[in-house]
Amino acid sequence: MIEWLKHLRSAFGASFIWLVCLIYFTQGFRSFVWTAVSYQLKDRLKLSPSASQFVTSIAFFPWSIKPIYGILSDCIPIKGRKRIPYLVIATLLSLFPWVIIGLQETIRNSRDQLMIFLLLQNLGSAMADVVIDAMIAEAARLEKARFAGDLQSVSWMAMALGGICGSLLGGYALTNFQMEDIFLVFAILPTVQLLSCVFVNESSENSKPSQYLSTSNGSNGSISDEDKPLINVHQTNALRRNKSSKQKKKRKINRSNDQMPETDGSFLSQLIQSLKTAGYTLFKAFRQPIIFRPMAWFFLAQVTMPNLQTVMFYYQTEVLNLEASFLGTARVIGWIGLMVGTFIYNRFLKKMKLRRILMFAHVALALLTLLDIVLVTRLNVPLGISDKTMMLFGSAISDAINQFKFMPFLILSGHLCPPGIEGTLFALFMSINNLGATISGFLGAGLASVLNISSGSFDNLSFGIAIQVICTFLPVGFLFLIPEEATGISA
Repeated sequence: MIEWLKHLRSAFGASFIWLVCLIYFTQGFRSFVWTAVSYQLKDRLKLSPSASQFVTSIAFFPWSIKPIYGILSDCIPIKGRKRIPYLVIATLLSLFPWVIIGLQETIRNSRDQLMIFLLLQNLGSAMADVVIDAMIAEAARLEKARFAGDLQSVSWMAMALGGICGSLLGGYALTNFQMEDIFLVFAILPTVQLLSCVFVNESSENSKPSQYLSTSNGSNGSISDEDKPLINVHQTNALRRNKSSKQKKKRKINRSNDQMPETDGSFLSQLIQSLKTAGYTLFKAFRQPIIFRPMAWFFLAQVTMPNLQTVMFYYQTEVLNLEASFLGTARVIGWIGLMVGTFIYNRFLKKMKLRRILMFAHVALALLTLLDIVLVTRLNVPLGISDKTMMLFGSAISDAINQFKFMPFLILSGHLCPPGIEGTLFALFMSINNLGATISGFLGAGLASVLNISSGSFDNLSFGIAIQVICTFLPVGFLFLIPEEATGISA
């Protein structure tokens, strides 16, 4: 393990590896502060479950427009740099909302103002997520993918560790700290992230290809041994082209000289053209049936199922009287279930037909949702099964099953991305998934409102969960959108 980390450090620089781990750890650790947000909305603002679900869905909307951040950082360099300046901006957006919410009681206790600052905070987090993914992709490409898988593994391990720590400490913090102190404590991580950006050096866009190394590393800008044969090939081809036609060379020189004076004066037009080209390329790639149809299914799989998670949170805390520390433990079990699900998928399901995997996942999710009906109708009590056991079991299994559904989405997205726009198109795929989750949250809030489910009134909750179970089967009818021969490892 130590040798593996040493190889990564020598390949990418210690500061870059630290920054990657810190950002992903922070993304996972967000469960620490969002647990406090849930209680703030419920206990301090006295919002109904549907209103709380609405606020949360609005706050997470910036995760649905991730390609915009990628296009901006690709097309609009700041002082010749595409990544670090945007990462600094994103970190500032992630930092100051928590500080302001923690210090200003009026903002903290106003639904609309709190929602706006939560929206800004998610804007910064989503932008940082896109930028660090782009930096990982570029750094791995420069290393000829020797450590690309290892770098992704480190990032996912950091996020899982952050999720476990955040879930465990979130419940403890709610019991022992004031609500405003929790927001201020979490702001420490974005502060450290902001300071860490100083130690990562990004080469200018006008110089050699971008590298992200420690500023103390003397190898910045050096060419690896794997790159030298490629450079020799380009030089040989250039010599052959020069020998083939002197007239062609002169025409190229004349064209470049003619265009040089226009470069400075037409920066804005070039910028607009770059944005148009990026948008058109995305649109052209996405409209292809091989890309559009699978992504349409994953979107439908989200929007056809109303999300009642916030309503269940209210029920668990008000009716079942489950304490915050236990809910944090349940989330930890969920993270463990997610990792177990990833292992099972990679070990046993990768070669199975994708349609079969997704059908199995949705049938299993529907059956697990029935456990919520058992919990709400209290049928578990006569059987001697405690509420906490039901919660822990359901959390672990449901997160594992959801991973069976999410892993094919990630793999299929990677296979569908055409060369040259992998990063931005993959961000678009993730945004489609996030937008579906946001719409699902709105549907859940609407369903709770229609059924008159509110704080202290959960008589129709079992009926709402039954509707959710029926809706879980709907995406199965659209599995024809998934390529018939696609498996869990190929598209």
